[in-house]
Amino acid sequence: MDLITKGGPLMVLLLGCSIVAIGIFLERLFYFHRAAINVGDFLFGLRNLIKNQAFQEAAAECASTPGPVSRVLHSAIRRPTASRSELKEIVQESGQLEVPKLEKHLGVLMAIAYITPLIGLLGSVLGLVKTFVQINAVGDFPPLSVLSKGIYESLITTAGGLMVAVPAFVFYSYLRSYARGLMHDMERAGIEIVNTICDLREQDKNS
Repeated sequence: MDLITKGGPLMVLLLGCSIVAIGIFLERLFYFHRAAINVGDFLFGLRNLIKNQAFQEAAAECASTPGPVSRVLHSAIRRPTASRSELKEIVQESGQLEVPKLEKHLGVLMAIAYITPLIGLLGSVLGLVKTFVQINAVGDFPPLSVLSKGIYESLITTAGGLMVAVPAFVFYSYLRSYARGLMHDMERAGIEIVNTICDLREQDKNS
């Protein structure tokens, strides 16, 4: 609190940015934790249901499983009679609808990582301007305490900006990597389920 007081109003802004960054990180972390599933086991169960022509049970399994992967697969399983090209389009469109949900608020987190160092730099500049104004008011030989106090206060916001920016960028990088992993799972699962449905149809035609 002493640093925030000495740093001026911009430190309050930096504090607000840090609270927003932490809030976004925790909210996204909870969302990704709920969305994460064991894709291999999930696909294994769905393939067995599809091979037994139990499409309704497979769709119900997808509907009861949270996460973007299950929603993408559900969109394909509901259309078992569609052609391979149509199923691919369905999976792609469903996956595109899930991307904004995965990347929600990540842009704000990146903006905080970029903006907070600039806010800190602005605070330093304003602090130095304030210091020179005080020096001019004192005269040609200002006491050392005036200089040290002014420089100390001007650098607080720079340090504060970096202290917010570095964790915010780490949060963004981690969440972005997690989101890309889920996107990869969606694509892989979508391709496998389309192939499973189409292969089953071909087997029925040949038999």
